[in-house]
Formats: sequence, C-alpha cells, structure tokens
Amino acid sequence: MKKRVAIIGAGPCGLAQLRAFQSAQDQGAECPEVVCYEKQSDWGGMWNYTWRTGLDQHGEPVHGSMYRYLWSNGPKECLEFADYSFDEHFGRPLGSYPPREVLWDYIKGRVEKAGVRKFIQFNTAVRGVTYDQNSGLFSVTVHSYDNDQTSTEIFDYVVVASGHFSTPNVPYFEGFESFGGRVLHAHDFRDALEFKGKDVLIVGGSYSAEDIGSQCYKYGARSITSCYRSAPMGYRWPDNWQEKPLLQRMTGKTAWFADGTHHHVDAIILCTGYKHHFPFLAEELRLKTDNRLWPLSLYKGVFWENNLKLIYLGMQDQWYSFNMFDAQAWYARDVILGRIALPKLAQMQAEDLAWRQEEETLETAQQMFEFQGEYIRQLIEATDYPTFDISAVNQTFLDWKHDKYEDIMGYRNKCFRSLISGTMATPHHTPWLEALDDSLEAYLSETPAVTQVTAI
Repeated sequence: MKKRVAIIGAGPCGLAQLRAFQSAQDQGAECPEVVCYEKQSDWGGMWNYTWRTGLDQHGEPVHGSMYRYLWSNGPKECLEFADYSFDEHFGRPLGSYPPREVLWDYIKGRVEKAGVRKFIQFNTAVRGVTYDQNSGLFSVTVHSYDNDQTSTEIFDYVVVASGHFSTPNVPYFEGFESFGGRVLHAHDFRDALEFKGKDVLIVGGSYSAEDIGSQCYKYGARSITSCYRSAPMGYRWPDNWQEKPLLQRMTGKTAWFADGTHHHVDAIILCTGYKHHFPFLAEELRLKTDNRLWPLSLYKGVFWENNLKLIYLGMQDQWYSFNMFDAQAWYARDVILGRIALPKLAQMQAEDLAWRQEEETLETAQQMFEFQGEYIRQLIEATDYPTFDISAVNQTFLDWKHDKYEDIMGYRNKCFRSLISGTMATPHHTPWLEALDDSLEAYLSETPAVTQVTAI
C-alpha cells in the first residue's frame, strides 16, 4: 500500500511540502498519498488576513496575526521562491517591499500553477495526533466544520506545518487590571487607525514592535513609546517616538519605566512574541522550545529525533522564510521517498548539538543570517531544489539592515535585484509613508490612488 502523509496547515510551510511532492511526481516519482488539513477556509496561513480576533466563527482561537496595511519588512528578493519568480507571477518588475495582499497573491500563484489545492481539506481542524509504537503509524483525528463531524485517519508520516506565530506570549505588568485604556497583544492588532491621535505604548524590541509602532506613526498616533527588555532597537525614530527600558508598572494611564521616567499612554500593544504551541499533538510528540535559530531535538532542523516519522517545518527564528521552508520541505520529501537515508540517532544528535553550539556563538545579525543561509545551502545541496546565490541573499540582508539604520521610515523605498531572475525592482509609485492603500489593485496600478483614510 502507498505510504500516507498528513500535513497540518496550508500556510507557506504546508504549501511548500505539497509543492515538493508535486514537483517529484511531475518528474515521474511515485509519491505517497498526501492529505493536508487546514482549519481556515483558504490557504496562505498568516498571509490570509482575517478581521477576526479572539475566537473565530467556529469558536476556535483565531490563527492569524496579520493586520491591515502590513508591507513586507524585508526585501522580497530574500524570500523569493527559486522555482517561481515574482517576474513569472506578475509579468513585470515590482518594488522590493510589497504589501501583504501582493505577497499572498504570489504565494497562491505557485500552488495554483502546481494544482495542489485538491489535496487540502479546508475548514478542518486537527484535534489530536497519536503514534502507535507497535504499528509504526499515526492516528490523526480531525473535525470538519463543514459537516460538523469528527473522524480519524491513519498515516505513516505527519508534517507539522502550523507555524509558531499564532499563540501569543502575554506578560503581565502591575496595574494592567486598573488601566483605563486598551491592552492587546500584537496577535489581536488589526488596524493602526484605531490608535490615531492616541499615545501608544509598544512593549517589545523586535520586528513586530518596530513595524506596529511604524504603522501607528504612519496612520496618525499622537506619540509612540516603545520599551525593551534587553536592548533598544536604536533606529532614528521620528520626533514623537521614544525608546525606554522595560515597563515596570501602570498607575492609571501613566506608564513607569525601569529608568524611573514615566509617560501618559492611552493604549498598550504587547509585541512580546509567540509560543511554540501544539495542543493537538500527544505529549511525547511535542516540540518544546523558545524562538531561536536552532531548536534542539530536530535533525536537520526538521526531523523529530524521538520519532523520525514526525516532521516539523519552519520552527526556527527566521531571517530566511519562504525559501527556507522550501529547502526543508524538499529534504523531508526525499527522506520519505527513500532518496536520503538518515544516520544513526547518536550521529543525528551530535550534529544537532553542533549546530546549537555554533548558534550560541553568534553575536551579530550578519552572523545570524549567514548561519541560517549555510543551513539552507546544506539542505539544498542534498536535493534537486533549484540552487540560488545564498551569499548574495546574505549581502541583500546586510544592505537591508544598513538601510533601516539610515532611514527607518524610508527603507521600504529602496530597490534590490532579483537573485532568481536578475530583474531590478522598480520604485513604487508612492513612498511608503504616503501609501495609505495597501490593496493589490492600488499597488499594481500605474499611478497613485487618492485615498481618504478615516479613523475607526
């Protein structure tokens, strides 16, 4: 009988795995039967925007953390699929920092061309995954919202592609319970216009703090204060943006910081990260890690060392994204197809530990993205995934970091050359700070739209 593979999630990671199998099948390989379960009604994972927060229409925790007006905060040239360029999809050059809907359209374009939608069961939540040592098989229990039925199927392999940016890490600070304004996690942030004319406190010092704060500035917040636990972001912020050490307590609407200073705030947005959370997996199958470049217990960053039939995709802290997911998916596919033999457990664990030890020596951003680039290079070398110039991607990352420190509110106006097609990006018709309409239609139009934005 054919092997059966369950893929949990139809976001970029799950779609990468589907595309990997489809690519092998197109070349004549006999592939296993693949079933992908997606709790949302469409594919794209985080890139599939929803206005909902809290619970969805089925009473389930909302998966998506995507918000309106998000534009890529890294060059598209660093995440481009090696087998499907932006040129192929759009038929024209674009800017290097497209908005969310443009990237979602690009993601969909590749899998629509591949014809893999038929393998996905939408509106289907995975309730439980267990493994039987005697049979060597997984039982995957799912619930279909469409017919309100629960069923269980048997699989040889399970690919966990549900991501790790959907279960928020929500800290408590003294005085939250009596604060008279809004407190929310970035997971529930949807529209910066909610904070127009308000004094906003951003708790956190990483990418979501930077971007959500920038969104609030762009759409008219009166002031932004961001506070950090370990180190400030250190960009040249606008005059109405200040950085402070960590929040200590709230007294009414007054925020007190570790340096003894205080500031009035109307709303608090917690950009405090996410948890690796897999409640549908049996305890012995769960990856437990914080967000880092090298989680332990995953051989090649993919195979659960306690059960090599369990595969995790995209569990790393990410400099690279779409192309890293591809590299992982192609490698996992080739192990399942018998093209790559895994070594003995002791060798896998030694290699795993060596990667972790190297990760712990990394100090600069450049060292970190070069570390991840080398990881991807090794995965690609073992498969037929199209090679691409990882050193050039690393240089693009380096230029991007420089651009941000030079002009944090203007770096998205810079352009880079595609490392897949060689095409130079073209400046967008409207500078990012002035581009208030993030729709696909407005972005692809030849001239800027006149947009009226009204606070909600």
